[in-house]
Amino acid sequence: MGFFSPGNSKNRYIGIWYKETLPVKTVVWVANRETPLTDISGELKLISNPGILILASGSSNIIWFTNTTRPAQGPVLVAQLLDSGNLVVRDTHTDDGNFLWQSFDYPSDTLLPGMKLGKNFETGLERYLSSWKSNDDPSPGDFTYHCDPRGYPQNVMRKGSVEQYRAGPWNGVRFSGVPYLSPNAIFRYRLVFNDKEVYYSYDLINSSVISRLILSQNGVLQRWTWPAGQSQGWVLYLTSPTDYCDTYSLCGAYGTCNLSPSPQCICLNKFAPKYSDDWANADWSNGCVRKTPLDCYKNRSSDGFLKYPNVKLPDTRNSWFNVSMTLEECKKVCLNNCSCTAYANLDIRDGGSGCLLWFGDLIDIRDFPEDEMRSMLLDWPKRFHIINGIARGLLYLHQDSRLRIIHRDLKASNILLDSNMDPKISDFGLARCFAESETGANTNRVVGT
Repeated sequence: MGFFSPGNSKNRYIGIWYKETLPVKTVVWVANRETPLTDISGELKLISNPGILILASGSSNIIWFTNTTRPAQGPVLVAQLLDSGNLVVRDTHTDDGNFLWQSFDYPSDTLLPGMKLGKNFETGLERYLSSWKSNDDPSPGDFTYHCDPRGYPQNVMRKGSVEQYRAGPWNGVRFSGVPYLSPNAIFRYRLVFNDKEVYYSYDLINSSVISRLILSQNGVLQRWTWPAGQSQGWVLYLTSPTDYCDTYSLCGAYGTCNLSPSPQCICLNKFAPKYSDDWANADWSNGCVRKTPLDCYKNRSSDGFLKYPNVKLPDTRNSWFNVSMTLEECKKVCLNNCSCTAYANLDIRDGGSGCLLWFGDLIDIRDFPEDEMRSMLLDWPKRFHIINGIARGLLYLHQDSRLRIIHRDLKASNILLDSNMDPKISDFGLARCFAESETGANTNRVVGT
């Protein structure tokens, strides 16, 4: 820890970086991001009463200072840089983690092992990442990365106030929009959510490997590692977003993104583009609408659900959840509420548990086709230590599921008009037909006239 000047800047900052055992000076935290010193006369002081750190210029002007979460209990205070990279102010007679102040509560662009990304509901403190403006300027840039607690928690990247990328809701193993983030031999990660707080965090499994997560200046989450015994430098472990389909709400409401077909956006089954001309011109922002509105208030017996496997689950800001319900109970709750648009298991482990319900439009969905995911994992460098395969997102979409038989051999002689001039299909003969059921499955059975 000490004073430093980033890049080609002559401004001075208080920062924390890795020890000199790493040949590349990598700053992970900056105190006075928005108020740099313009010369080398700065001084960092610990004021025992009320127990705060201050950074003063040569003319004794205070340009940065900390607050304190509680009154000091002892007569002697210390400011200490822990091995974890956490700068703390504490009483000398306590070492229980109940600090008067800690830098881990005020991240810059880097999330270190043990840091929290989230919000304390009791104090209102939110810990989030914010990018640097440039290599020469560590002040907050355009991008932020938050653990959004609205509805069911999810991590969201924004440029200003506009969403750019969403990792998807936590499914007990990983975020549903990051299927290649599998359990590995380097670090373990988790989401904690209770009445007191919500946060994402990770810890190192192998202490000989150094790992950090940063939010870059151009809005990319990057996990870097420095493998044990290697001297060539930082290795890029993974990045998010990874491709075009990770763009937030690219396909609008009820649209889903898939890298394989062209165009990349398609409407969910029984939905159609809201504006077909825009859709044809690759403007998918207005999304899709139901071809036939749900009629569950009048005929709820006709309601059912279409199953969508291998998807990034939709935005959960307008969601409700219950950790103890079964999937069948979850289905019944959604079935009895016309405002419920979809449901899913909250946790995919051990066969699935919990209930997650969506209300309102379904936004920011993408497909992860089996062959695409297998290709991604096969191409992934061996150093990533990916194990346990792919966690599949499974979404149940609320639909009118009355059975419809669709003829595959349509021709003029097979179509008749009834007394209202409505077309009817006749003379099925031995043509193959298929039925749309609650699961959307096809059948190969032969149907006669």
